[in-house]
Amino acid sequence: MSKKKSLFITFEGIEGSGKSYQSKILYRKLKKIKIPVILTREPGGTKGAEKIREIILKDYFDFKPSEKFNKYTDTLLYLAARNEHVEKKLIPAISKKKTIICDRFIDSTTAYQVYGKKVNKNLIDSVHKHILGKLKPDLTFILKTKVSKALKRLKKRKIKNRYDKFSKNFYKKVQSGFIKIGKTNKTRYIVLDNSSDTNTAEKIIFQKVIKLLKHEKI
Repeated sequence: MSKKKSLFITFEGIEGSGKSYQSKILYRKLKKIKIPVILTREPGGTKGAEKIREIILKDYFDFKPSEKFNKYTDTLLYLAARNEHVEKKLIPAISKKKTIICDRFIDSTTAYQVYGKKVNKNLIDSVHKHILGKLKPDLTFILKTKVSKALKRLKKRKIKNRYDKFSKNFYKKVQSGFIKIGKTNKTRYIVLDNSSDTNTAEKIIFQKVIKLLKHEKI
């Protein structure tokens, strides 16, 4: 299959929604049909951004509330990691006409920080204006799931990070935020229910991406 342009595809959703799994599946499928593609994540994706990720995760496991980062410090660290990621990985990949699959991007910041933690959205928008320029995803899959199902999936994880430690109510609040975001642009956002452990979502995702790669209407 020939490809005329690069695509920037992001996966969003709460922990346990299956976004990381689906992003990996899509990556393997595109590699198999010889599409130039990279798989990356946020926070992280570059050496510097991964170091910032470690700082964020380490902070969250400090059980002394007085020692935890303020929510704005936390948010700015995410944005700092994003700046590194954009400059050193995303922009170079786009210039090489590679398709990008990213596990979390700007919508996670809005859902978790703005809807979840009530961080001022104007701050985030202002920083994004400077570090993103015109960069934005071409297609975003928002995976929703029953929170009870997500929590069951999280319990099976051998290694847990900060994202696996939030309360059930917090996840509900964040997922509601994601769904609201998904309604803002029906062309870019595709909201899929991924509660069942079947390959239904996987098939839909691949079909949507192939259609876009062929420049067909989604």
